[in-house]
Amino acid sequence: MNPHTHPPGPGPPRVLVLAVAAVLTLTACTGPTDQTLEEGSTETTEPSPSPEEAEPFTVAFGGDVMFDGVLADRLASDPETTIGPVSDVFAQSDLSMVNLETAVTEGGTEASGKAFTFRAPPSAYTALKSANIDVATVANNHGMDYGPEGLADTLDHAEDAGFPLVGIGRDAERAYAPQEFDVNGNTVAILGATDVMNTNLIQEWTAGDDQPGLASVKNGSLERMLEAVGAADERADTVITYLHKGVEGEHCPPPRTRDLVRQLVDAGSDVVVGSHAHVLGPGGHLDGAYVHYGLGNFVFYNFSGPTAETGVLRLTLQEGEVLDDEWLPGRIRGGIPTLYEGERASEATETWKDYRESCDVRVGSAP
Repeated sequence: MNPHTHPPGPGPPRVLVLAVAAVLTLTACTGPTDQTLEEGSTETTEPSPSPEEAEPFTVAFGGDVMFDGVLADRLASDPETTIGPVSDVFAQSDLSMVNLETAVTEGGTEASGKAFTFRAPPSAYTALKSANIDVATVANNHGMDYGPEGLADTLDHAEDAGFPLVGIGRDAERAYAPQEFDVNGNTVAILGATDVMNTNLIQEWTAGDDQPGLASVKNGSLERMLEAVGAADERADTVITYLHKGVEGEHCPPPRTRDLVRQLVDAGSDVVVGSHAHVLGPGGHLDGAYVHYGLGNFVFYNFSGPTAETGVLRLTLQEGEVLDDEWLPGRIRGGIPTLYEGERASEATETWKDYRESCDVRVGSAP
């Protein structure tokens, strides 16, 4: 990861969304700043305020979120309480993020050749915002379940709600662009991408120069994603990449996933997390970065056995350095995550930690 020398800007107590970065290359625009004073004038230029010193901040991650089955009833009943008490964990964090595994549309045309397609009404964004979730990735194998029209609706409804998305866009430039946040004097860039798409849909779903779609690491798209991470690393103190990856039902990541994570870290990601397998995977420290191979289901209609095991990953960072990590385990009940307490939490945490050894992912337990 490259060192960052630009000064961080000031920010409010929780988090301020700076911009949807439409251009990934660093640009600068300067104008005339000198002012000619009348002879004898005593006017002086006020010194610029010193930049806020970067302080540690926390970011919390959840896994797959959708609003089908029992969640549809919860959403229709009260969007502001749909996601439940886990919202308190997000409220206590400076930034929070999940994988939104659904199109947000009431129209569109269902994608062909898929066993499962998901969509949700615009109130899905009310549920996310009310749960103190700050940003979501839609780069996954359900983000375009209702075609280009569904994608346009997903973006339009997000804009109407003022809710930031990553990994999706009206063209490739916007799909691969990060959302940027100013948190405690740290500039944080967040990106999303998917390694999971139906083979017959890869071309149709992958964002292009003149085509709306998702950010992908399939086939030739990997290089574009690595370039996007590198560009974000040049302008931000901390780079976070949420990658949809892995094999359904498998706790351990396949070699391809491990290779992708390594490449994203080498490109400049300080944190690489992700989901898709619907079960938990290992996580830990990797060469100064933090990686998590499987956050599992989070707000989900399918919750029995291993697919019901869930949790929140909470990291403490400062200027790209991972200072601390915390795994808050839980179980999905009635579609929503309920975090364990006491001895049950300790047992579940140890079970999750054991995946590091059993999966032989060679990540550390400490920075």
